[in-house]
Amino acid sequence: MKKTLALFLTAALLSTAALAQHSDKEIKEDAARHRAMAAAHEGAAKCLEAGKGEKVCMQELSVACKGLALGKYCGMRHAH
Repeated sequence: MKKTLALFLTAALLSTAALAQHSDKEIKEDAARHRAMAAAHEGAAKCLEAGKGEKVCMQELSVACKGLALGKYCGMRHAH
C-alpha cells in the first residue's frame, strides 16, 4: 500500500513538472508580454509625474494594457 501511494505521488509530481515546463516560444512570448506591461506602467508613471491626474493616467494604462494582463491595473495592484 505504501509503495503504491509513493509511486502515485511520484507520478503526480513528475506529470505536474512536465506540465509546468514551457517551450522556447512560450518563454519568449511571456518575456515580450512582461516588457509590454512594464512599458505600459512606465507610461502611467510618466503620466502621473506630468500631473495629468490619476483618472486620466489609469484610463491610458487601461488602453495600453488591453489584452496584456488581467484587471484594471494591468496585472499590478498598489496598496493605496
